[in-house]
Amino acid sequence: MKATLSESKTMKRPSSLSDEELLMAYRESSEASLFQELVRRYERELYSYLRRYLGDAEMAEDAFQAAFLQVHLKCEQYEPGRAFRPWLYTIATNQAIDAQRRSRRHRMVSLDRSSPKDGEDVGKLLDLLTSKEPTAPAQLNAAERATWLHAAVDQLPEGLRDVVQLVYFQELKYREAAESLDIPVGTVKSRMHAAVAKLHEIWNQDQSRVSGE
Repeated sequence: MKATLSESKTMKRPSSLSDEELLMAYRESSEASLFQELVRRYERELYSYLRRYLGDAEMAEDAFQAAFLQVHLKCEQYEPGRAFRPWLYTIATNQAIDAQRRSRRHRMVSLDRSSPKDGEDVGKLLDLLTSKEPTAPAQLNAAERATWLHAAVDQLPEGLRDVVQLVYFQELKYREAAESLDIPVGTVKSRMHAAVAKLHEIWNQDQSRVSGE
């Protein structure tokens, strides 16, 4: 007898399936190994995002668990053909926002834990901001750049912080960030331009203050 679509997918190794195939197969079969594979693929990436977003390890862990609980509960609402990653980030971002509201805490980025990837992202953003001052980035080491960026991003309005977090730190495409935040792509682009302009302004103000001391 010919296997159904669900059976043919579950007969494959979960690691060989795409994210979208995993979710669809899980929805049809409720096979735990399929869901576990999705969690495994995103446990570091998504937790890291939530950790930066919330600035608190325990809150990030709770939001991570809540996000995947929502994936389980809402898998019937998932639209075939939709990219799984931005859909997951939409759910996770909403869980993080709910956690912030409950705790009344509004810290956006935590740099207590650093990694080479973090340093590269910080450098990329800072190099962009200081492109008119080519010698300036070299004057700061990775830790100093991270410290400066943490303080500068914390000064941005919430909407701009969200875009910087998703596009630069999480490396989402504009379209994916727009879907995660439930705003038009054009709004993501305009907020990014505004964020870069504001961060550049903060950078110049900081440099003027240092040179005046």
